[in-house]
Amino acid sequence: MEHLDSVPPRRGLVIFLNGTSSSGKSSIAAELLRILDEPYFHMPVDAFHAMRSRAEIPPDRLDTVLHRTWQGYHRAVAGMAAAGNNVVMDHVLSAEWRLTDCLSLFVPQDVVFVGVHCPLEELERRERERGDRPSGLAARQLAQVHARGVYDIECDTGSSTPRACAGRIKDFLPARPTPTAFQRLRAAR
Repeated sequence: MEHLDSVPPRRGLVIFLNGTSSSGKSSIAAELLRILDEPYFHMPVDAFHAMRSRAEIPPDRLDTVLHRTWQGYHRAVAGMAAAGNNVVMDHVLSAEWRLTDCLSLFVPQDVVFVGVHCPLEELERRERERGDRPSGLAARQLAQVHARGVYDIECDTGSSTPRACAGRIKDFLPARPTPTAFQRLRAAR
């Protein structure tokens, strides 16, 4: 049995998948967990929303509840990484404050910022097929999600499979250049 005082300190790596709803982030994350050599935790933002009770939220409180959920999600990912755990995070940066919050919480050199792209027509097809997203959600998110245009690596799930995207990300990890996208984004602020 390992004693807590014998666990060497380290910081975990965060593979941050950013893309619209239905862009394939969760499918890429599942493939990453299958192929990565070290243990990783998949922490999707959708899981945090799913943890919330089903109590009715008055419309005038909905924005506050959602904002607090996203803030908590960011802090949970940052906490896991600070404790030395590797994390695959899948998120939708459709509001500027979300990126700002993540930039303030995460160690920028320990984040691999991945732009997950998909053509609009394919996003719309996936939304219809899923049936669990409001029609047009991905289209409304598209402009803001990739507004910064600064990534460490990008992939397109319209032209590549989730497995191929995960493979590209895995191959990118050993020789990550610096400054990282998060270092450049933080410096620009």
